[in-house]
Amino acid sequence: MKTIKPFFRVVILLCAVAMVASLKFPVWKIILEAPQYPEGLKMEIWSDKIAGDVDKINGLNHYIGMGLILDENFPELKIIPYCVVIMGVLGLLVAATGKRWALWLFVIYQFIFGTWGMYRFWYWEYEYGHNLDPHAAIKIEGMAYQPPLIGWKQLLNFVAGSFPDIGGLLVIIPSVIIVLILLYEQFLRKN
Repeated sequence: MKTIKPFFRVVILLCAVAMVASLKFPVWKIILEAPQYPEGLKMEIWSDKIAGDVDKINGLNHYIGMGLILDENFPELKIIPYCVVIMGVLGLLVAATGKRWALWLFVIYQFIFGTWGMYRFWYWEYEYGHNLDPHAAIKIEGMAYQPPLIGWKQLLNFVAGSFPDIGGLLVIIPSVIIVLILLYEQFLRKN
């Protein structure tokens, strides 16, 4: 069985290091812009916590009946750091062995972790934007306040933006590179 080219093994090792380094940076950001907040409000989602203007956002969300954004409401924040470390270990395994089966395992794990993470983020946004307190001070019939999964969306007088942050890019970009390496190794590499 052929092994992965040495150059690609080094690239995979660097990708694995970048993924683990993502733990030191915010993974995602949600930005809220409105006339009364010209500087904007920002919420940073890290692999293990939520930071930024969370208290201000919770204060505003209270008026429309959204639940509080608290770290303890997100059990994923206890799991994600371990999932990222597993990605790093799988990357090291691929780099050390050079085996194509290890590369497949790494890509499958990335796909499962990435799909699960994006689904949980979408579900969290959905729950917070749709399950509103019926006794809230401000009620608009039929209005939901779910921020976009990615991109910009108008929510009353706020424009909400949701994008990957540095930590997210340190996982997304290496993941794409690793998938491209797998495709090359599996389908394009000559004997």
